[in-house]
Amino acid sequence: MRLTVQTDFALRTLMFLAASEGHQTIEIIATHYGISKNHLMKVAQRLVAEGYVESVRGRGGGLALARAPGALNVGEIIRKFEDVGTFVECFDPVTNQCTATPACGLKHILAGGVTAFMTHLDRFSVADLIKNRTDFRLALNLVGA
Repeated sequence: MRLTVQTDFALRTLMFLAASEGHQTIEIIATHYGISKNHLMKVAQRLVAEGYVESVRGRGGGLALARAPGALNVGEIIRKFEDVGTFVECFDPVTNQCTATPACGLKHILAGGVTAFMTHLDRFSVADLIKNRTDFRLALNLVGA
């Protein structure tokens, strides 16, 4: 399974904000990660819409976590950004065109794998992703930020 770039950027943004002090701009986050500011802007808008991040305009503004890092569940975030419900075509009874579905065991095996994957991710919060906050800040050159 591979997460989309949008999900990757969402998790990175949440981790950055959890490790930072105060509000951070999209430009600062993009620069520290070496990623596209334009892509990150779209991700940030979605994080705000989903209630994970707050956005403040003007001088001293930027992005900050809307909740404590320990209250941001990794599995929940991934479910918001990824379509895990239709992992393969046969998961969706409305659009499924596969003629082998009635006799195929793949759907059930894959469903079990997706469930196990998401159950595992549900055990973690954004706080767990930056357990060693000092090392994380050093890795992103956030000393003093």
